Amino acid sequence: MPTFSAASQEELMKSPLALTREGLVEYSEALAQQRAIHAEVAQGLRPNTLILLEHPSVYTAGKRTSELEKPTDGTPVIDVDRGGKITWHGPGQLVGYPIVKLAKPTELGGFVREIEAGLIEVCSEFGINTQRVDGRSGVWVCDERGERKIAAIGIRVAQGVSMHGFALNVNPELAAFNRIIPCGISDAAVTSMADELSRDISVDDVIPVVEKYLFESLMKVSA
Repeated sequence: MPTFSAASQEELMKSPLALTREGLVEYSEALAQQRAIHAEVAQGLRPNTLILLEHPSVYTAGKRTSELEKPTDGTPVIDVDRGGKITWHGPGQLVGYPIVKLAKPTELGGFVREIEAGLIEVCSEFGINTQRVDGRSGVWVCDERGERKIAAIGIRVAQGVSMHGFALNVNPELAAFNRIIPCGISDAAVTSMADELSRDISVDDVIPVVEKYLFESLMKVSA
């Protein structure tokens, strides 16, 4: 995580939301960064922050994951304190960690809906029609081919400040999802922006659009 000078820290504190691009970061390192930033945001020492990055290939299991839902081939799984079940992160997937003090911290559903709304706008910007699915978090492509999840969301709120976040499949190797039941959903597929567009697309193409729409969404729910 970059170390801010006094001047740059002062400038950051004037912004309602600091946006950081971290590149490819090991999951355990990013989790430690999240926790450090979360503590500073909770104490009012840092502005609300959205971290955007990618992870090397890793499976993470939320609090609702059962042992039966984990890979049985010895693939490592990191247990984490977010909501939701097991999922995969890897190169080509844009992960966002909004660490923000919430105006209504007990209304987690509303916070998740705003993240979904921002990601739906992102997909629309690239010509992909997505939507919410009742009873299922995340962002979905729904058509005659069925329901396909393009973005997953898993959030934790502590001291009124959120952590963990969303994962948008831009152009990852989707075969990694075959070892698990992604997010505990066995009757739907996983897709990516590249698959839906039938063309190559990079995380770098998508980051500026995500920053624009997630900034707008997070401003609606941030204290």
